[in-house]
Amino acid sequence: MTGIRVADLSYSYGAKTALDNVSFEVAQGAFCALLGPNGAGKSTLFNVLTRLFVPPEGRIEIAGINLNTQPRAALAKLGIVFQQSTLDLDLTVRQNLSYFAALQGIAGRERANRIDAVLDRLQITDRAREKARTLNGGHRRRAEIARALLHSPAVLLLDEPTVGLDAAARASITDHVHSLSDDGTTILWATHLADEVRPDDRLVILHQARVLADADARDFQGDASLQDAFLALTA
Repeated sequence: MTGIRVADLSYSYGAKTALDNVSFEVAQGAFCALLGPNGAGKSTLFNVLTRLFVPPEGRIEIAGINLNTQPRAALAKLGIVFQQSTLDLDLTVRQNLSYFAALQGIAGRERANRIDAVLDRLQITDRAREKARTLNGGHRRRAEIARALLHSPAVLLLDEPTVGLDAAARASITDHVHSLSDDGTTILWATHLADEVRPDDRLVILHQARVLADADARDFQGDASLQDAFLALTA
């Protein structure tokens, strides 16, 4: 099964083209890095994938479900971590997760069990009773990823999730999310940082609203570093 399929997708803001005939596929359980400089169209693509924007043309499938014709069913398969933090800073980590679980219709013992499981998975159980505002940037991101996993999504979207984090926190978050794909979750990770992409990752390069490359990262970079190959393509 395909985790994400995007075909012939275009979107414009008035006269400005943000996505121009974008097409790519991500296999179920694969980690795909959506690499592009700032302004390439990555956030617009995420807004379309999450139905915040509705494109006039193109087709999108999430875990085999057509987003155009079955939006509720398709969106139910998504977990989303946006670029800007959306935690309630005055609630504890557990309270943030509990509130989201309630919105998803997860209640009682199942809610508690799922919260315990995702806290453990992201290694922040010891932070569960701390208010979100007291957490450092890396732990806030872990809490947001944990929240996005509560309803066991088939596909996880992360829009520049390491923005503002130091090198150690970036590496830790990248490691954690890669491990999720090992368990069968399809990952679409948007970034402008080539060092967050591993040789075995699926790589889609988006630049000036168009897909310029779609390949395994190792095959794309060849004998060069990924950073050099990326800059040569997008310069």
